[in-house]
Amino acid sequence: MTPPTDAHDPSDEPRDPSDDADERDDDASTGGDDAIASLDEVDFKRLGLRNQLLRRLSETGYDTPTPIQREAIPHLLAGRDLLGQAATGTGKTAAFALPILHAIGRVRATTPRALVIAPTRELALQVDAAIAGYGTHLGIRTVAVVGGQPAHRQVKALTRGVHVVVATPGRAVDLIGRGALDLSSVDTVVLDEADEMLDMGFAEDLDAILDAAPDQRQTVLFSATVPARIDHLAAQHLDDPVRIVIARPTTDSGAPLVEQRVAWVRKTDKAAALGRFLDMETPEAAIVFCRTRVEVDALTATMNARGHRAEALHGGMDQRQRDAVMRRLRDGSATLLLATDVAARGLDVDTLTHVFNLDVPSQAEAYVHRIGRVGRAGRRGVAITLAEPRQKRNIGFIERLLGRKLPVVEVPSVEDLHARQVELTAQDVAEALAEDPADGAEEVLAILLDDDHEPHDIVLAALGLLHDARGSSADTDEIPDAFTAAKADRAAKKKRTTKGSSDRRHDDGDTGWVHVSLGRVEGVRPADLVGAIANEGGLSGAQIGPIKIAQHHSRVGIPASSVAHVVEAMGDTTVRGQRASVRRWVE
Repeated sequence: MTPPTDAHDPSDEPRDPSDDADERDDDASTGGDDAIASLDEVDFKRLGLRNQLLRRLSETGYDTPTPIQREAIPHLLAGRDLLGQAATGTGKTAAFALPILHAIGRVRATTPRALVIAPTRELALQVDAAIAGYGTHLGIRTVAVVGGQPAHRQVKALTRGVHVVVATPGRAVDLIGRGALDLSSVDTVVLDEADEMLDMGFAEDLDAILDAAPDQRQTVLFSATVPARIDHLAAQHLDDPVRIVIARPTTDSGAPLVEQRVAWVRKTDKAAALGRFLDMETPEAAIVFCRTRVEVDALTATMNARGHRAEALHGGMDQRQRDAVMRRLRDGSATLLLATDVAARGLDVDTLTHVFNLDVPSQAEAYVHRIGRVGRAGRRGVAITLAEPRQKRNIGFIERLLGRKLPVVEVPSVEDLHARQVELTAQDVAEALAEDPADGAEEVLAILLDDDHEPHDIVLAALGLLHDARGSSADTDEIPDAFTAAKADRAAKKKRTTKGSSDRRHDDGDTGWVHVSLGRVEGVRPADLVGAIANEGGLSGAQIGPIKIAQHHSRVGIPASSVAHVVEAMGDTTVRGQRASVRRWVE
């Protein structure tokens, strides 16, 4: 394939003799309003598309349009402006690409006839490749005009002549300002993932682009959600648009393709809860959305230590690093991506099966975009949100937007995890039994039998090694429901207050202890320990104590259920500028 920054140019391909017949047939296949009737069971042929496009669709195995394609293509062929609401992965690209290509036909590439604006470089490159692929038999030339790459190569491609430009907002505005991107011949402008672009602060850029395009044009706006700001954008720039709303895809039984769940988890338990869900779900590939790049980096290290092949993606990485991470995710060398919202915009990975929200997004529309990373092209997916009690209102906003309640689940218990690990080990053994034994396996067995080991003992030892080698977790602490834990903490606090002695907190069974390797000699004060544990472990000051400082170490009481998390979170921390090691207290 031609490098993304260069125009797709199929002009050197041999011309198919049937193209002349296709051109003649196309004169009778103009689409328009007559093609809008009876779309319930329609194939691409009945939509009135050019034969070259139908041939290409057939070659790629596409026979039946998706709902958004069925609804949108006839209106776009008729030249109508359109505002379409459909989830990511429902076939929006073909819905606007096919009418664009149909209108262009087989003509010489000069100034662009169509402009598609996408929020991110990655999405723009994907759209560019898709349009070029659909237009193979029409000789369509496209170019991706995006940031993160030298502009001079893109300008050179524009100078040679292209039919379609796919651009990110910033680079489009830049080249329009330089006079390198000529929109005078543009017939159609498409804003893809418009709500994402507004969320990213591109409203002024979109206005500038649309103002630079001809007044007499077709304008198409696609968005996963349609908040008020999208309606405002449409009112400004679309002329009497057709509005199409496509519900999120479901299974034959009517169940959503994306199974959505919420688990109420305290902030201090989130890393452990995420690991527990990953171990239970064993996703083919998953993305975890985090709020900050600090969370991304810390959690990536934690998940790798737990045995997952995790990669980080955030705004602190340059384009080369981002590309390398995405390459590893797509080729399967990484199976877990931890990312911030901004870094993951436009992300499209076919292998993703699970989305995890480490927090509840502040905007319900952002939640829709996050879970849209799975459940695509008819494949089922899972979305799990780890919510804190203070985020209950945000969950309500999301439920109102979705029009239904999100089912609540508990974090899997230690017993659940153990049973799942045993099940997975048994699956590994069953798969191995169906294949030829590994080289040397029979010799190893013979040696062990010669040493008078019982077959049963050999099997148990081998299974134990396999069980450990596949990364079985040694989790021993239960992770409570956040509401239940908060209620217990309040009751314990009330009990301690009634007794009037903080030292008695350790006796009520709710307090665990951590050992900190600094004490009076190092100048450590109780406030230093409270501050370090609160900052690194996410506990409140009220949850920390009693504190006992000895000569060279300190003992700190914290909620028993938080000990494992605090020890992990403070694995590389300093107190009063001195490196401290933290471990579970052992008498």
